[in-house]
Amino acid sequence: MDISRVDHVGIAVNNLEETLKFYEDVLGLKCGGTEVIEEQKVKVAFLPVGETELELLESTTQDGPIAKFIAENGGRGGIQHVAVRVSNIEKAIEEVKAKGYKMIDEKPRYGAGNAKIAFCHPKGVDGVLLELSERK
Repeated sequence: MDISRVDHVGIAVNNLEETLKFYEDVLGLKCGGTEVIEEQKVKVAFLPVGETELELLESTTQDGPIAKFIAENGGRGGIQHVAVRVSNIEKAIEEVKAKGYKMIDEKPRYGAGNAKIAFCHPKGVDGVLLELSERK
């Protein structure tokens, strides 16, 4: 599998605007804007840090995956996933499956930042939600 780098670290947050204040005002990072991904019930903001990014994720609904993650985490946010950059996501998915590991996404789906994404099932990755991300 051709992995070029850690693409981003996804961080679940309760309130995106409030959390952005810390990352921008205290750490000096710059948000390039926010995006709502209706399919995933999430509003996101990317903050570049060198060649990788921090992705802040706020649920747009009470039943979204980020809301569920926060509820399971005692109402607190935290690191929700780690994404690695792949050159060919379809090939990467097939490689994971061919080696006997389960994918949550059998086919790529649209992700923030115009990426094609797919998640590996955390049971095969010792509980880590690992995202494969292809960006052009």
